[in-house]
Amino acid sequence: MTDHTPTPPTGALHHVEIWVPHLTRATHEWGWLLEALGYTPHQDWPDGKSWRHSHTYLVLEQSPALTGPRHDRCAPGLNHLAFHAGSRDNVDVLTDKAISTGWTLLFPDRHPHAGGPQQYAAYLENTDGFEIELIAATES
Repeated sequence: MTDHTPTPPTGALHHVEIWVPHLTRATHEWGWLLEALGYTPHQDWPDGKSWRHSHTYLVLEQSPALTGPRHDRCAPGLNHLAFHAGSRDNVDVLTDKAISTGWTLLFPDRHPHAGGPQQYAAYLENTDGFEIELIAATES
């Protein structure tokens, strides 16, 4: 059987691996969200899980080499991941569900325009200090 999946363009993101201090908690907070954004479960092993969307996948892993109990998005390194989240209504639905599963709304005084008046988005932080941005499609 031949795979007819187009080759991803050069420079496309292949995968992101996030080390987490507690895999079960991370799976609870991230898993439903990734699936709501179109990712499907991809791999599962004792210390990790991954979800795939087209040519890209995202890994959550509880590594024994982890040196701290919490991610610091304000330190050098990854600040946040931003996802296209569909319509404004979908951003609102995902934001409400995220808050009910352990995420905290960042910049609530400027939500949903914390990125400026032209952008409709939610900025959320989970229990382990990771930030995501859910961005609504621009209306034409």
